Amino acid sequence: MVDLRSAGRSVVARFLFGQGLSLFGSMLVQYAIMWRITLDTRSGVSMTLYVLLGILPTFFISPFGGVWADRFNRKLLINMADGSIALVSAAIAAALFVGYDGLWLLFVGASARALGQGVHTPSINAFIPQITRPENLAKVNGINASIQSFAMIVSPLASGALLGFVPLATIFLIDVVTAVAGISILHFWVKTPEEVSGKLSPEEVSGVKSPEPERSKASTYYRDFREGIRYISKHGFIGRLILLSVVFYVAIAPVAFLTPLQVARNFGAEVWLLTAIEIAFSAGMMLGGVAIGFWGGFKNKIYSMALSCFLTGASTVVIGQPVEFSVYLAIMLFMGLTLPLYNTPSTVLFQTKVDSAYRGRVFGVFGMTSSLMMPAGMLIFGPLGDLVPIELLMTISGIFIMLLSVFFVASKTMREAGR
Repeated sequence: MVDLRSAGRSVVARFLFGQGLSLFGSMLVQYAIMWRITLDTRSGVSMTLYVLLGILPTFFISPFGGVWADRFNRKLLINMADGSIALVSAAIAAALFVGYDGLWLLFVGASARALGQGVHTPSINAFIPQITRPENLAKVNGINASIQSFAMIVSPLASGALLGFVPLATIFLIDVVTAVAGISILHFWVKTPEEVSGKLSPEEVSGVKSPEPERSKASTYYRDFREGIRYISKHGFIGRLILLSVVFYVAIAPVAFLTPLQVARNFGAEVWLLTAIEIAFSAGMMLGGVAIGFWGGFKNKIYSMALSCFLTGASTVVIGQPVEFSVYLAIMLFMGLTLPLYNTPSTVLFQTKVDSAYRGRVFGVFGMTSSLMMPAGMLIFGPLGDLVPIELLMTISGIFIMLLSVFFVASKTMREAGR
């Protein structure tokens, strides 16, 4: 079998470009949906409903998505997920054009994206090591994070501008076009080992070598999923990393979802203000991704993640204080800069420490648990955002995130696995 990981950077570059293009269209729609709900309702309950409908479907589909990523052609799964989301976007665009413009359409769009993401994310994370040399994983994931952040910088600008001149339906149609482009690039210009060899063995279809090929055909999805759970339980480091990560995601829920509401209440309900904070945060993430791509982080990746926790928590505490909007933007930029120090090392650890036969399922479990924790956090913080000052929620969650960094460095198991 041909090892495309030795074929140079062109395969990876084409893959990242196509996925970045598709992401741009998705971000256009995501920001348009979020801003429409924020500006029309200015309600923490509405934002909580948006988060629940936009994340809970990921929780339910992720276990299947992880199993599929280990059993089937990952490239095909990625394209099927993108294509399904594009079809829903086209249907919503058609409904908007004929006059149906209720908020329920936006909630449907958010839910459909969450379903697709539950298949897309574990497939992507399991596919990248298939076309990347192990020693280059940190750099490739860092570059991927930078591309995503760049898309997140451009998309709020474009979305904010487009909302002022074109109907919302047009933005959904742009998502369809970029999805088709991303699917075409992956299908025609990103070759995988089985396509080069011309042989489609079961191992090549999934991109992994099954440890028990005689059982794979008889295995049910639930059995495969249980095998993934058993694998995680036998590797204490993986379980601890998933647990700490989902706690981290609960704690950053106010930052992730209540900052637009905070800005609308404190600085004004104008699209350009919401655009500015998203651009600042995304610019920070892009710079952080570039930095981690070239630097790679500390030799012990756990130290990088602990540092990210501490700095993210400190930044959250600051935006919980009464500050000028310019200071608020600067802190959002800095916060974005610190997050790749967490996301990239954690992804690389999963990609390098998990056996390839279980990689999709581990990412599926991780996606399932993290997707549940985000709405769980919003069930707590969203309604509270209508009862107590958002600034108080930011301060409390920021202190908690700072304390969480201690658990990363205090665990001997985590430190040894991060080396």
